[in-house]
Amino acid sequence: MQTMRYVELHALSNFTFLRGASQPSELVARARSLGYHALAITDECSLAGIVRAHMAAKEKRLPLIVGAEFRLDDGLKFIALATDRTGYGALCSFITKGRRAAEKGSYRLTRAALDGALDRCLLLWLPGTTPDEAEGRWLRARFENRLWLAVELLTSGNDRRRLAALESLGARLEVPCVASGDVHMHVRGRRALQ
Repeated sequence: MQTMRYVELHALSNFTFLRGASQPSELVARARSLGYHALAITDECSLAGIVRAHMAAKEKRLPLIVGAEFRLDDGLKFIALATDRTGYGALCSFITKGRRAAEKGSYRLTRAALDGALDRCLLLWLPGTTPDEAEGRWLRARFENRLWLAVELLTSGNDRRRLAALESLGARLEVPCVASGDVHMHVRGRRALQ
């Protein structure tokens, strides 16, 4: 039997204020102790935690993936993951575009902002409670062969139904599904802080 290698592709640090409750170094250490193959730090429209995460990942010898989470004005939510330096630059430019379009401490991005953006980045679509197939079709048209459907099962009581619905949606859209955890803390004890 082949062992599956898990890579967490959606982890928020305390640099995503009011959501993330652990420092990047704590997330890296926990991922290493759980035997993860790699970790993506994906703070919301920010790379603020990446330097600390990089230092911790280098020390723990854990591959680090650079990314960010975004929510567009219309509610469309996704993660962008840089695949190389060009992708990192595109991700930085996209974050800058969103931050410049809003007051300090927030960001604003529309679907039009995605035109020609995020070259050399992979996207994980984060569908809402009731997935909108039109969102997936729209993303697929722009990021074909670079789009995955993130399946996040958060023990809400209907995980089996949600998994079946997302797998069916992914098949209809011809978009592969990928497991993701929507991590906000490295240990349960941080829940109160979150």
